[in-house]
Amino acid sequence: MKSRQTTSSPAVAAAKAGFSRATGYRIVADPRLPSQKREPRGRRRPDPLADIWDSDVVPMLVAAPGIRAVAVFDEIRRRRPELGEGIRRTLERRIRTWRALNGPEQDVMFAQEHPPGRMGLSDFTDVAELGITIAGARLDHRLYHFRLAFSGFEHAHVVLGGESYVALAEGLQNALWALGGVPELHRSDSLSAAFRNLDRDAQEDLTKRYDALVAHYGMTATRNNPGLAHENGSIESPHGHLKRVIEDELLLRGSRDFADLDAYRRFIDEVVGKRNARNRKRIEVEKAELGELPKGRTSDYEEARVIVTSRGGFVLKLVFYTVPSRLIGHWLTVRVYDDRLVCFLGATEVATLRRGRSPDHHKHVHVVDYRHVIHALRRKPMALLNLVYRDQLFPRDAYKRAFEALIAGVGDKRACRTMVGLLALAHDRACEAELAEAIVAALDAGQLPDLDRLRERFQPPPSTVPEIRIEMPSLGSYDELARVTPVAEDMADMPAATDGGVTSEMEVMPKACAGGVA
Repeated sequence: MKSRQTTSSPAVAAAKAGFSRATGYRIVADPRLPSQKREPRGRRRPDPLADIWDSDVVPMLVAAPGIRAVAVFDEIRRRRPELGEGIRRTLERRIRTWRALNGPEQDVMFAQEHPPGRMGLSDFTDVAELGITIAGARLDHRLYHFRLAFSGFEHAHVVLGGESYVALAEGLQNALWALGGVPELHRSDSLSAAFRNLDRDAQEDLTKRYDALVAHYGMTATRNNPGLAHENGSIESPHGHLKRVIEDELLLRGSRDFADLDAYRRFIDEVVGKRNARNRKRIEVEKAELGELPKGRTSDYEEARVIVTSRGGFVLKLVFYTVPSRLIGHWLTVRVYDDRLVCFLGATEVATLRRGRSPDHHKHVHVVDYRHVIHALRRKPMALLNLVYRDQLFPRDAYKRAFEALIAGVGDKRACRTMVGLLALAHDRACEAELAEAIVAALDAGQLPDLDRLRERFQPPPSTVPEIRIEMPSLGSYDELARVTPVAEDMADMPAATDGGVTSEMEVMPKACAGGVA
């Protein structure tokens, strides 16, 4: 075509372009590109929806705009049984195209710009799919997740209970003190989980506590509209990223079991720390814009007053807790955290207990420490047989297995005495884990635990008292000391020491003084 601009002959232009003469005349006759000459592909088979589209499908789409395509397909098959399964994909594509041309307008997500230091977001996320276990027992928990919208700084806190105010307060304060600053706004969901099963007065009380919490740090509290999780997109989407990273780290670790809860919390801190290290530059930029922290933290617990009953414990939120029996009859102030209870007698801390939870909010559960009641069981060992919290009393499964074997082998009375003796041995010798291993070894060998042999095995080594020899000075040394006393009194009148170090009079001090007489 360029050659045709300088010559009038199609044959000459075709020769210059390397085409044949016939091709040159064909191009001149029809200058369209090959892609422009392609005819649209027609239908290769009859339209299977021709008889039902306008009469059945479109009226359903108009009447119920949110109906799913699979529901339309099922209804069409019910009305027209002669239609085959093969029309489903055709129907779904046709519905999608119809909605693009005739459907209702959809909601639009507007991207937001977040200046540094302005917004921090909090939310909870369920991590049951990770399958975490603590010492072999499955851990039912979730994560409190905090994030800065601008830099992506993150903090995660393991929460054992629900989405309560206590969990929010503890996690938020841990995040702010780890960050070293305070954003202007704190955004969360509606916090309805914190008000669950509460009356209006309690809801207002918790709202005041939350407002006081953010006011203590100089933040302004904001919330997204209920049911619109995308309004917290800066935290909702990172939930999935964080859980995928944790999953990868667990696979690299090779195990999902942790020795204790503290070990798992350190693991989460390490995972989040690696993510923050990648955003270090943006985090440093945002830190310069954050507000200052207050002088100290505010309360992140609930308080309750309980009395210790003659059963050696107290009941709080359908959970019975044991405490040292010397506290029976006293009122305690209990600070309720997400994972623990701290008990005070007046202003003195007397106990820290693992927090328990009723699974269905109706059934009583027990949190028992055998060390609190072992002294009483020694006097009344048969109380163990029908004890309400007997299974919770055993610190490890090995002790429970031992008691079951003893009941079957030697009878109730002897089994109770032996079991109480084993628990007392674990308490007195601080050998709970080692004793459990010895019990398991005996049971696996088909033998019952031998209390006397175990006491001999775990008794402390005999102590050796060193032999001390004291040599008493003779009484004559005191007479010698009396004779040199005037010399000591006249030392102030002695001439200054020469280069030899001391005067010759100092040499008259008896050697007995160096032997132990001062």
